[in-house]
Amino acid sequence: MNKMVDKKSPASGWPLIKGDFHSGDANSPVAVVTMGSHLDEQGICDAGAAICGSCKTENLGLEKVIANVIANPNIRFVLFVGTEVKGHLSGQTFAALHKNGVKEGRVIGAEGAIPFIENLTDVNIKRFQEQVEIVNIMESEDLGAIKAKINELKAKDPGAFAADAMVVEVKEAAGGQEVGAASANPQFLEIEKRLDKIEKKLEFVDAEVAQRVGRKIGRDIGILYGLMAGVMVFIMLLFLFQKLMAMV
Repeated sequence: MNKMVDKKSPASGWPLIKGDFHSGDANSPVAVVTMGSHLDEQGICDAGAAICGSCKTENLGLEKVIANVIANPNIRFVLFVGTEVKGHLSGQTFAALHKNGVKEGRVIGAEGAIPFIENLTDVNIKRFQEQVEIVNIMESEDLGAIKAKINELKAKDPGAFAADAMVVEVKEAAGGQEVGAASANPQFLEIEKRLDKIEKKLEFVDAEVAQRVGRKIGRDIGILYGLMAGVMVFIMLLFLFQKLMAMV
C-alpha cells in the first residue's frame, strides 16, 4: 500500500459463514470471487486477498459471500474472476444486486434462474452496496493477472468502511447443507433439478461438438498428408523416368 489507512476489526471469528473459500489477511481491502472456477484460492489469498472462493448459486451462495464481506469493514473491493456459472449466472446476478438491489425478494435485473434473497435485509444489502466497489475481470483465470489486479486495488485502499462490522445469520440445515430460497419453495427445487439436467446436457453437447470437430480436423489433416505423399511420389517417379530416359 502506498499510504497508511485506517483499519477496523472484523466480526469476532471472521469469516463467520463457512463455505467453499479460503481466508487471508483480514486487513486486505480485496475479496475475490472465482464464480464457477476452481482456482488456487489459497494462493490468491497469499497474494493479498482477504478472502477468496467460488459462488456457484445466485441465491444462497451469493448471500454467504455478502455476509462475510459486510462482517469485515476493511473489505472495499469485490473482485470477480473465473467463469460464469451456466444457468445460475451468479456473476451477473451479483453485479445486478450491487447495482439495483432487491425488490420483493428478487434481485432486480438478475438473469439467473432463481435470484431470490432470503437471508439479507434491505439494510444488509444497502451496507454491501455502500461498502464495496465491484471490479469485474470475469473469464480471467490467469493467476498472474488476478494477483496484479489485487495489488492494483490494494494500492487504492480507501481504508475501512466508516461503520463497524455487520453480522448476518445465513441459515443452514442439519449436516451443513445450505437452506435458501430454493429449499423454501418446492418449485425452486424442481427448477434447480432441471437446471442441473440442462447443464449436464450442455456439457455433453460441448464434448460431442469438440469430438466431431476433432474428427473433421483429423480427416482433413489425413487428406492433406495423403496429397503431399502423392505429390512426393509423383515427383520421385518423374525424376526416375527422366534418369531412365537419359540412359536410353
